[in-house]
Amino acid sequence: MAAALDRSLIALALRLAEAAAPVAKRYFRQPIPIDDKADASPVTVADREIEETLRRILAQERPEDGVIGEEFATTRPSARHTWVIDPIDGTRSFITGKPCFGTLIALLYEGEAVLGVISQPITGETWLGAAGHASTLNGAEIRARGGRTLDQAYLYATGPEIFTRADERDAFARLSGRVKNTRFGADCYAYGLLALGCVDLVCEAGLKIYDYAALLPVIRGAGGIVADWTGAAPVLAAEGTTGRILAAGDAALFAAAQEALALPHP
Repeated sequence: MAAALDRSLIALALRLAEAAAPVAKRYFRQPIPIDDKADASPVTVADREIEETLRRILAQERPEDGVIGEEFATTRPSARHTWVIDPIDGTRSFITGKPCFGTLIALLYEGEAVLGVISQPITGETWLGAAGHASTLNGAEIRARGGRTLDQAYLYATGPEIFTRADERDAFARLSGRVKNTRFGADCYAYGLLALGCVDLVCEAGLKIYDYAALLPVIRGAGGIVADWTGAAPVLAAEGTTGRILAAGDAALFAAAQEALALPHP
């Protein structure tokens, strides 16, 4: 296990999640304007206000750290410590009144994800993963579920539309055809459920660093496996990734899912 992370950084990450929660609650299930970004993904005043709130706190508490966020420009990208923020992961869930969205907060140290928080403010659930510590849900240690074969596995993905390439759609169809059950629509919440031992696999594509950086420490600290579809560590940079993420309850299930997903060589 990696060296234990400084508890002051853990405390700060949890305070950031606490600061985001009332903003999300204030706008949830309320008639708010919805804008479409250049990639056609929706964004709301809640997304922007949460990120602005967290950036203000970080500017006061950790002014030398970098920040990568979904809604605003990256600052100090070469800093040793970089915070990665997705103010509302699952905006489509948020705007349709479904409490499966979450605020994602990660800390990178020299390019490695050492801290991650998944905060669901409506249900009051906060997952925490930190280097050198077991992952927790609201302070209680959690463990991913192991020992499942592919035909026993429960699989989640945000939605079939995230597989934009034909080869990705075919690969996901192969995987989905071999598992016991496939469900859609949980966004980051699905990864929290995997770390909790309720779900066996999560498979996605087209994700950005702010979509997955916080998930890595949570799943790994619960004994799960998370990587890209090839088994390599996900790219932790603002650019340069296919965003193909596979998470599993244990290494054997990851390997079986990875075999089903294998893309043909170009």
